[in-house]
Amino acid sequence: MKIAFIGQKGIPAKSGGVERHVEDLATRLAKQGHEVFVYTRPNYTDPNIKFYKNVKLISLPSINSKNFDAISHTFISTIHAIFQKYDIIHYQGVGPSTLAFIARLLTKSKIISTFHCQDQYHQKWGFIARKYLKFGEWAACKFPHQTIVVSKILRQIAKERFNTEAIYIPNGINFLDLKNQKSDILDKFNLEQNKYILTVNRLVKHKGIHYLIDAFNKVKTGKKLVIVGDSACSDEYANFIKEKAKSNPNIILTGAVFGKDLHTLYKNAYLYVQPSEAEGLPTTVLEAMSHGRCVLVSNIPENIEAFAGFGYLFMNKSVSDLASKLEILNQRTDLIIEKGEKAKAYALENYNWDILSLQTEIMYEKTLQNREELSFNLRKIEI
Repeated sequence: MKIAFIGQKGIPAKSGGVERHVEDLATRLAKQGHEVFVYTRPNYTDPNIKFYKNVKLISLPSINSKNFDAISHTFISTIHAIFQKYDIIHYQGVGPSTLAFIARLLTKSKIISTFHCQDQYHQKWGFIARKYLKFGEWAACKFPHQTIVVSKILRQIAKERFNTEAIYIPNGINFLDLKNQKSDILDKFNLEQNKYILTVNRLVKHKGIHYLIDAFNKVKTGKKLVIVGDSACSDEYANFIKEKAKSNPNIILTGAVFGKDLHTLYKNAYLYVQPSEAEGLPTTVLEAMSHGRCVLVSNIPENIEAFAGFGYLFMNKSVSDLASKLEILNQRTDLIIEKGEKAKAYALENYNWDILSLQTEIMYEKTLQNREELSFNLRKIEI
């Protein structure tokens, strides 16, 4: 098949769950023998890079601003795509999906959209942008031939709000065996195994990092708090977080971290915390679990779905409840170890990218064959 991905910033992923999702899926599809194209933005991926792990990269311009970067690039990419005779054009996210109708009307390609999350609830967006993203949810369910959702919560939303039988294929995780991988990230930030609490998030307000800092400051512990991530069109909030962190020398801001360094931070953390107010399917929670880490997450539906009981919950937005749970878990290493071991087995069994990419490939093929029996859970397929 000849497959194109539109809507992501680019690959290889530097930040962002959508970009990591596309990289993992596109590279596996290319490895399986398909001709795969990923449209990239020059402000994210070097336009001189034409190939990445057998995936062909197409760099096209965009209006480099918070509100128009994604939609302008999606429009230009869509116009380019309608002349390429792709078998599949796969839009990523609800914003880009608003333009999927162009390709649906002007090509014979099958159009797929992935509904990653309810972006309308992300606090970095203004009123008009939120209304447009709300429309994008409808578009992601109505314009394409098939809609993929990454969580069961989103599948329920697609059914109840838009009468769409979406296909559930969640985000996957990459487990990196660190036995032969060396990293100096712990030495770089003066960290010790099991002596720090970890969170990995973009520094945007809805990720709730300010709640975590306030809660950590209430807890008496010899451990450090390590915050991995950087701004994403949210410099004001990122600077606010950096100022808050200055008051406590045990709060470490690493900036963006990738690859073996990031996996090393996961593997050696005492506890992983996800304080988000809104998510799609939190890949960082799954990655922490895959390394045997116990997780403590806000009690939003998406986090509850991801951790599946293999960790602990705190009340969303509640600094006092988060601090209380941190205090308890700081003293109960037995609970940390017990939950971590079970979390690892669950994550590796249920969120394997190799299986998920094959499920996506099957969905593509059935869509090309105009098969109607797609409204089932692909996780039940025996591979």
